[in-house]
Amino acid sequence: MRTTVDFDADFLQKLRREAERTRVPFKQLLNATLRAGLAKPSARQPGAYVLPTFAMGSPRFDLDKAMVLVARFESDEVVNELERCR
Repeated sequence: MRTTVDFDADFLQKLRREAERTRVPFKQLLNATLRAGLAKPSARQPGAYVLPTFAMGSPRFDLDKAMVLVARFESDEVVNELERCR
């Protein structure tokens, strides 16, 4: 299959030199290089970060009622301000 791709000049030069050095056709070297690059994960890209989790037990309050929860911990003034922001 044919496609048009613009390579950086330095990369294209390296590919041509390597093809000449190894006496491998340019197309074959290019395909092998791309396959190798796609086959292994990049050293620059770290794996997925896993956040630690902790068992905290059952909630002590109904978390679906945020205003009730706020009222238990904050003054009436803060509750009134939050209700005005709705």
